[in-house]
Amino acid sequence: MQSWFSILMLFGVAAGFGVFTVFVSQLLGPRRPTPEKQAPYECGVPPVGDARERLSVKFYLVAMVFLLFDIEVAFLYPWAMALRDIGWAGYIQIVLFTAVLASGYVYIWRKGILDWGPHARRRPASVVRGYGDGSRTAA
Repeated sequence: MQSWFSILMLFGVAAGFGVFTVFVSQLLGPRRPTPEKQAPYECGVPPVGDARERLSVKFYLVAMVFLLFDIEVAFLYPWAMALRDIGWAGYIQIVLFTAVLASGYVYIWRKGILDWGPHARRRPASVVRGYGDGSRTAA
């Protein structure tokens, strides 16, 4: 029961800290709003355009891939804590798990999901080697 009490106490301290900081900021914060103070702050640059513009699908793909790999890494922590108890069978399972993750990463890398910038045009081999007739000078 002691372990549950410490977890409950942690949640209580976290919630209390949040309420305390909001209360103190309301108490000590500035009270004279101006249009300049009310404007959204975006890295020192005045905001331009609509905040609700559509984003590229690649943005969402990269975000989902990040979440997927981030959550998968969370499975490694319990495995590391139980390594002595699970023995070689658990070790082989985590090696296979990591191999599947690595193959998925290589797959999305090869598919170009992680490329955000514009694609560089590849020139045909004949243009790179010469002008089609084998020479390197224009005739």
